[in-house]
Amino acid sequence: MACTFTLRHARRMLVLAIAFCMLSMTFTSMSKAQTITAVMQTGLRILDPVLTTNYTTRNYGYMVYDTLLSVDADYKIQPQMVEKWTESADKKTYTFTLRGGLKWSDGTSVTAEDCVASIKRWAQLDTTGQVLMTMLEEIRILDDKTFEVILKEPTGLLLEGLSKLSSRPCFMMPKHIAETPASEPISASIGSGPFKFVASEFKPGLKVVFERNEHYVPRSEPPSWTAGGKVVNVDRVVWVSMPDQMTAVNALLSGEIDYMELVPYDLLPMLESNEDIKVEVLDELGQWAQYRFNFLYPPFNNKQIRQAAMYAVGQESAMKAAVGNSKYYETCAAVFGCGTRYASSYGSDIVVSPDVEKAKKLLAQAGYDGTPVVILNPTDNAVLSALPVVVAAGLRKAGFNVKLKPMDWQTFAVARNSKKPVEDGGWNVIPGASSLVASSDPFSATVAGSGAKAWAGWPDVPEIEALKLEFARAIDPEERKRIAEEVQKLVIDNGVIIPLGQYVAAAAYSKTLTGLLHSPITTFWNVQKPVK
Repeated sequence: MACTFTLRHARRMLVLAIAFCMLSMTFTSMSKAQTITAVMQTGLRILDPVLTTNYTTRNYGYMVYDTLLSVDADYKIQPQMVEKWTESADKKTYTFTLRGGLKWSDGTSVTAEDCVASIKRWAQLDTTGQVLMTMLEEIRILDDKTFEVILKEPTGLLLEGLSKLSSRPCFMMPKHIAETPASEPISASIGSGPFKFVASEFKPGLKVVFERNEHYVPRSEPPSWTAGGKVVNVDRVVWVSMPDQMTAVNALLSGEIDYMELVPYDLLPMLESNEDIKVEVLDELGQWAQYRFNFLYPPFNNKQIRQAAMYAVGQESAMKAAVGNSKYYETCAAVFGCGTRYASSYGSDIVVSPDVEKAKKLLAQAGYDGTPVVILNPTDNAVLSALPVVVAAGLRKAGFNVKLKPMDWQTFAVARNSKKPVEDGGWNVIPGASSLVASSDPFSATVAGSGAKAWAGWPDVPEIEALKLEFARAIDPEERKRIAEEVQKLVIDNGVIIPLGQYVAAAAYSKTLTGLLHSPITTFWNVQKPVK
């Protein structure tokens, strides 16, 4: 009996020891969990990357979702979720085959049906997708991993649209989610991207938590922009909001956060002098600042009054106020960006340097009656908060009756989509900034002239939409350049969107982080953080 007891006792002690060891390993693993804490330029509230062109939502989209095709740093279209694609001799039929082993973050398999439904939902709102659908004959599902796109005529828009970087990428979603009407927000965040969204810890505008997606299988190629292997080397990424920029800088200096996406230019010296912090321009293409009129209501439903306003505002004062340091900005009239293949100087005499007397003359000719001009001002955005102040000052000098309406960025992101009259909470002018990589051709959402389907401001310029179709059909690069020049003229002449200058911004992060990518999209794959 004694021997039996001893043996049983030993076995029990062994089981307990193993259990204790496993528990200890679990706690050790938890204590070593690698978490990157980042302050993004704005808080996240909108979780549907189809419904908005907001860059924070776009960045969230790249964390949670993936795309069929992608673009590398050489502007080459690469396969992403797609293993391969083929095109027919007449360039009208494209066959796409998905990579094997693709799964959604809930563990279910990605199918061709999911992808087709996602493309159709995206195309309802995206400017490239809208035109692409008019050139589409049919999309056929061949099997679980293969689908076919048949075009009415050859166009580069199919591959360009499926791979577009911003600001409304064609993200893939499960069919039951993608079938949500594009006019309604989706009800769940289930993607096939490198991270998964932790809904239980989400605090809109304040905190977003991502965990490594254990079902994600990265590609084998090196990462480049949104292409290649998206290898996640940390357990969690937490986005926190700190509306006060000095608080965020101090948090980075003290080690409370690891990364700051956008550092105000006047605070850069505090970080540049610290040996533990790296300040770097990760998006070397940069952005262009702008403002937009609301075409639906007075006074800017009048073309001549829009032109008067354009003469009243100068770029140099806008860039000095928003950026300050001239090494980070340049004046530029090109709506497709200076230094790009479709750059144009048309309109420099109107939008670069102010001509207040010309503005006053046009305003008098148009019979402006003092109708108030309400300008929305997102005060917690380091760059954009300065632009409305400059625009307001220029308009007042010309004789406009101007009212600034301050609000936080996320409130602004919702308010700018309102088509209500000003007296019911609407607006007349909004500031904006667009990534050059997303704004460098006529299919940029910023220059759409499709009225109710256009970007906020809803300019109705059918000639622009006609030229976009010509651009889609054009094969010769010089012909495309000519069409882009015509679009630029229409955009400036009609006041569709008004450039305020071009700039780059600096991020700052702890030198303990390595592997951050130079990219126009803020990403957290490939990044490593040592375990403490």
